[in-house]
Amino acid sequence: MTDSRPPETDRPTDPWSDNLGRAGARAGQLLLIAAVAAGAVWLLLRVRVVVVSVLVALILSAAVGPLVRWLIGRGWSRMWATLASFFAIVLVASGVVSGIVLAIRSEWDNLVSSAVGGWEQLNTWITSAPLPVDTSMLDDLTQQVTDFVSSEDFAASTLTGVSAATEFLTGVVLSIVLLFFFLKDSSNIWNFVLRWFRGETRAKLAESVDRAAGVLGGYVRGTATVALVDAVLIGIGLAAVGVPLAVPLAVIVFIGAFIPVVGATVAGILAAAVTVVTTGPVEALIVVIIVIAVNQIEGNLLQPVVMGRTLSMHPLIVLLALTIGTIVGGIFGAILAVPYTAMAWVLIQVWTDRYQAGDDPVLGKDPLEPKERVKNRATRAQRVKYQRLRRERKGATALGAVEHAASDAAPDKTPAPDKPPASDEPLPPEVSPEPSTEPELEPEPTPETEQKGPPEPPSAPKGE
Repeated sequence: MTDSRPPETDRPTDPWSDNLGRAGARAGQLLLIAAVAAGAVWLLLRVRVVVVSVLVALILSAAVGPLVRWLIGRGWSRMWATLASFFAIVLVASGVVSGIVLAIRSEWDNLVSSAVGGWEQLNTWITSAPLPVDTSMLDDLTQQVTDFVSSEDFAASTLTGVSAATEFLTGVVLSIVLLFFFLKDSSNIWNFVLRWFRGETRAKLAESVDRAAGVLGGYVRGTATVALVDAVLIGIGLAAVGVPLAVPLAVIVFIGAFIPVVGATVAGILAAAVTVVTTGPVEALIVVIIVIAVNQIEGNLLQPVVMGRTLSMHPLIVLLALTIGTIVGGIFGAILAVPYTAMAWVLIQVWTDRYQAGDDPVLGKDPLEPKERVKNRATRAQRVKYQRLRRERKGATALGAVEHAASDAAPDKTPAPDKPPASDEPLPPEVSPEPSTEPELEPEPTPETEQKGPPEPPSAPKGE
């Protein structure tokens, strides 16, 4: 009786080998990754005070780091350079915060009443416009805000302000302490981290640290410069128009400049609304023109010159980062979302071997144009050579990084290995071998020694 069953080899051995099985496996992996990410986000939210303090200290240390290195290059010790830079940034930050509080506190009531009056005036204009406009949404929003302020929930939320103030003070103190240690021991911290890695991974980690510090520091310094220029120009324009609250509005413009895209727009709308009530609609129109002109100067002149390619991201990415940061961390999340998104983008480019800057033979040159990117891309031989150099390099700089351009852009000046000297030429004194106690082996015969014949026996010492 013959067995009609197919052989065992024809049966599928793995139920996950077909397309549906592979799709299910990938879906399970994605669900696992999502669960781990959700757990990490939940944990970070539980310790958000520590997380925000670390992020603030990192971004400030990246901004002040060049000052520390400049002082060390002028002969200062590491400790004195750190102390001088630390107290300088603390004094500057304290002065800015104190100036903002003093400028707004005395005019806060007038500013709020003017803003509310401007909103009501805008609502009236919309209602009385020639074209019919449904203002029910605006009325509902105004009523909800009024009900919330007059309800018990608002009082309960003000009671929780004590705990919020405690968290804020804790975060400020922790940020100051972390800032000092980041300025003082940043190189030791990064070297300790890099010590656990070797080869290409170590080189890319070092490159990531350098690029991240450059992005964060450049963003803070550039944004502060742009914010100061915007506040001064708009403040001068408001004073020239005759707005009585020019100083508080200029301060709000300075703060709003740290929130890209959205901050300047909101500050301009607020300035126009206040001007409508305090001065008039014509002056408000002039203020709108001034704000638009300053924003154009900022976008086309200041940011390209001051910040360069530090924040080369699409506005859509910036808006998404701002939205997510605001939902997760409020005002601090909105301020910190954009620079850390830019840093994350740089890290992605480094680890995917797409970040091309300088004369790095692995990463290529700065790709200003697609044709230039292709033309300046390193060849395969250069990439293999540079990866070998990275793996073989023993020393490291202060951050553990390897030198990129100098070793490969310049011609190879490494001396060739010394050729062994001829048999009738003595070795130079500096490389002459030390006398050895081991018995010497007879050299193998060469054509030269065969022509010269066997060596003469040593002559007997005199006196024997």
